[in-house]
Amino acid sequence: MHSETAVGTAMTDTADQGAAEPPGPAAELWPAASDTMVRAPVEVRPCSIAAALEVLGERWSLLAVREMAYGVHRFARIAGFTGASRDILADRLRKLEAAGVVERRQYSEHPPRHEYHLTHAGHELFPLMMALREWGDRWAVDEPAVEFRHTCGEQVVLDLRCAHCGEKVTRESLTPSRTR
Repeated sequence: MHSETAVGTAMTDTADQGAAEPPGPAAELWPAASDTMVRAPVEVRPCSIAAALEVLGERWSLLAVREMAYGVHRFARIAGFTGASRDILADRLRKLEAAGVVERRQYSEHPPRHEYHLTHAGHELFPLMMALREWGDRWAVDEPAVEFRHTCGEQVVLDLRCAHCGEKVTRESLTPSRTR
């Protein structure tokens, strides 16, 4: 792992001590954040990230999705490639199926056997999986186990851009606004 990670950094929240939180990096780099996000009343924030993590936020779930994206569809092979125990994997696949991320397809009647395939919602996880892989390559391992190359032959590097104007999306270029 890289030493630049800030795991275990102590953080104090002055709001818990009754004082207003002083403007910090978010207010300087993302001016709208100080008004709409940072200064909001402290309560559980409704959030699509939290909702997605309810479905996907467990290691074995994402690793199962990875395997299905690689074309591995049979339970025993998914278990083998992920290292998940059979009971944990069965539970995660049931949850992914209930959430509409995975669908079961029967391939044998006697005994009954199923393959697991990504649904449209599952396929839409591709950019997230590529971003997690890229982050992991940079911050979580000494050397990547797999390298992905585009059809042009060059190594894939994610580049998040606005679909409307084509400009690079950064934290500074975003303005949050409540939808409710």
